[in-house]
Amino acid sequence: MTKMFKSPNKIREPLIYRIRAGLIMMGSATKAELSQRLGISFPTISKFLAQMESDGEVLFTGNDESGGGRPAKRYTYDPEYMLGLAIFIEKNETNYSIFNCIGEIKEQGILPSVLQQDALRLGDLIETLIEKYPKLRSIAIGVPGAVDNLGKIIFIPPYQQFLDYDLKEEFESRFQIPVVVENDMNASVLGYASNFEIENESLVYLYFGQYGPGSGIMINGDVVRGSTFFSGEISFVPQYDHQSFVQALKLEENNGGIVLVEDKQIDAIARLIATFAAILNPRAVVFCNDEVDEAFLAKVAVRSSSYIPHKHLPTLVISDRNQDYLAGLQQLALNVMITDCC
Repeated sequence: MTKMFKSPNKIREPLIYRIRAGLIMMGSATKAELSQRLGISFPTISKFLAQMESDGEVLFTGNDESGGGRPAKRYTYDPEYMLGLAIFIEKNETNYSIFNCIGEIKEQGILPSVLQQDALRLGDLIETLIEKYPKLRSIAIGVPGAVDNLGKIIFIPPYQQFLDYDLKEEFESRFQIPVVVENDMNASVLGYASNFEIENESLVYLYFGQYGPGSGIMINGDVVRGSTFFSGEISFVPQYDHQSFVQALKLEENNGGIVLVEDKQIDAIARLIATFAAILNPRAVVFCNDEVDEAFLAKVAVRSSSYIPHKHLPTLVISDRNQDYLAGLQQLALNVMITDCC
């Protein structure tokens, strides 16, 4: 039987991740507090903190008051040691956010869309931001399409130039920085949950806009991607005799926005809500604030209750999709930053 040995670096990495995450979560800590919180021996904590302090990753902030013996030293994580980039590409624009390792925003902006061009243009944009912020250590990219677990875009109509494009591999090779690629609605439901500090809940986030309907689904706190990473592509849900959900909606744009006013559209959405309620029984269904208002949701709620008992229907809420989208990507980038950067 072959024995598996871990190199010193492989043993070292998880400990650094845990200490890094612990300090960021706790704000500040002594060696004893970290040892107790993380279940890592005091000598090991001391060794790693000394190295991290030498690297500039950890800052000594002073001594605690003495209880009779030598005062304990207190440490905090340097929030500027690493920066992250969250960026998502839309039909008409590209949104980005630069933030430090405790989530503080350094810069946000909106730039022209790269969807009409190709991934090379997106890469050039990211390179410009890296040159401006050399401490960038992680990148999260949101795209309006299905993404597999390797970071390859497997479904993105109508932007075929991005189909089967492995953004993760392409940009990690180019920039030598960890990259995560995520579907837009998966990131949005993750961001909504983090913004409202929702844990272990089941949610559905709906979007009707620029590329046809889509949804992000969270069950018991986990984003559902599906066996082929196609979960949430609700445009294909069959409704009525010969229509899918997207066909039933008959979406029309007005001054760049989506108009939802017809009774048939209300009924199609109500049927979808009833379907989610019967299968997933989510706590809430989230709508985008630039697509619906409270009066519209009231009509949807009434119609939905004609298909399923009212007490089993989810709460219908409105949220800022762009804010949730960036928050979700930021959370993904922070996780990669903590666990993949040394």
